[in-house]
Amino acid sequence: MKNLSKKLLLLLAVFALFAAACGDDEVADGGSSDAADSGDDAADSDDDSSSDDDSGSDDAADSGDDAAGDTGLEGTLRVMIHQNPPMVEWVENFNAEFEAANPGVSIDLTVIDAGELATANQTRLTAGDIDVTTITVTGFANPVQPYMTNVEPPYWQQLIEAGLLMDLSGQDFVANYDDAAISEGGSFNGGVYSLNLGRVSYSGMFVNHDLLDEVGVEVPTTWGELVAACETVKAAGYECMTAGGADGWPIFVGAYGLLGALYPDQQGLVEGLWTGELAWNDEQGQVLFERFETYANDMLEDQAAALGHDAAIERYKAGDVAFAPTGNWQAGSLEPAEGSALTPAPFEWSYIPFPGSDNAADNQTLFGKYDQGWAVAADTPVADIAMAYLAAFSEPETYNSFANTVNFLPTQPTATLDNTLGRSVAPLLQQGSFTVGYEQWFIGPAGGGQWANGALGALWFYNGDFTDPAEAANQAQADFEAGL
Repeated sequence: MKNLSKKLLLLLAVFALFAAACGDDEVADGGSSDAADSGDDAADSDDDSSSDDDSGSDDAADSGDDAAGDTGLEGTLRVMIHQNPPMVEWVENFNAEFEAANPGVSIDLTVIDAGELATANQTRLTAGDIDVTTITVTGFANPVQPYMTNVEPPYWQQLIEAGLLMDLSGQDFVANYDDAAISEGGSFNGGVYSLNLGRVSYSGMFVNHDLLDEVGVEVPTTWGELVAACETVKAAGYECMTAGGADGWPIFVGAYGLLGALYPDQQGLVEGLWTGELAWNDEQGQVLFERFETYANDMLEDQAAALGHDAAIERYKAGDVAFAPTGNWQAGSLEPAEGSALTPAPFEWSYIPFPGSDNAADNQTLFGKYDQGWAVAADTPVADIAMAYLAAFSEPETYNSFANTVNFLPTQPTATLDNTLGRSVAPLLQQGSFTVGYEQWFIGPAGGGQWANGALGALWFYNGDFTDPAEAANQAQADFEAGL
């Protein structure tokens, strides 16, 4: 965020001019493209904004004549994000610089667990108790498909249809992002309701190259090689894999790469289950559940049961575990951004697709999602501050800093990951080997049973709910069919 404060001063002066000229109502409606600067040329934007109403420029100057650097913005901006240590640290620093550039603004930051985000957004947006929020940790996912029946729309769609989110269409800063990120990760019915901040892969695994070198094992490229590598690592007195077993969900997320390797067409898998062309207990499904069981009971270390998601990556940094199957967002803990208080890993590492297939060519895809996005409450009383906040965040240099800190695969075309993660995944991304994963498409039938989502099977074995892969696969299919 080098030079961020200076750029914010210049950028946000534009908003003061616009706010004085046009008033808050037009900004709250999300209809003015002049309310936010893309960050490409602040001086040119200043010319455009001031030309709308010269008297507004005078008013803005008068309002700040007693405070050096006052941008004319006043009030408290209530911001909510989910827990992720590198992201939280970056946002706290960004908020401090934003406040310094805007003496009349204070930011009230709330940090919650990722699993609570949907409920917190529904509650606080309905109550008018939030201004800017990370609307989701899965982008605008799980849209209802034509072949689905008797299913509810996702919560983000319900928020939009209830009129709780502001349409950001026309705001200049939206143009700083990839078209695909806006259309696939933040749009609905022609409106833009979320500013998507990054793509993530949850189907890969971190590799401890120092440990593999010590025990004489090559980086595995197939399922058979992975099984053999784990046997060698454990025989040498080390652990094969770790994950946040205490939180539950990191276990099945850690196996999403296995699911993707066996079902490369993730949307096709969901459609096949709904239409009956595929089944959790068909021949391929049986292979999936057998490998789920091996992963959960043979590959993961016993200590994982006591670890939460963030604690697991800290445990991995001890250096005696070969692999950490998890989302690439955890790379920030292994290689923190410059100046971060987080401690880096003491070994050489990379991030690779989980080798879940016997065919190495099937293990070259990163499956993932459009992650969190900034959204603005439709009835926020500080819309001018909210727009300035998003515009400042969206400035290319600032966004690039954010992406490199949080290790998001960027959604701004000018941003690059200049770190170990970026170098690991760059060849795959250049080949177009990133696709939206299963969890972004799957909606189970409303009347389905407890075990209808077979993609969670690894967690079932880990928890001891099932011990026999065939039994688990049959139960998953029966519970899915019960809702059709």
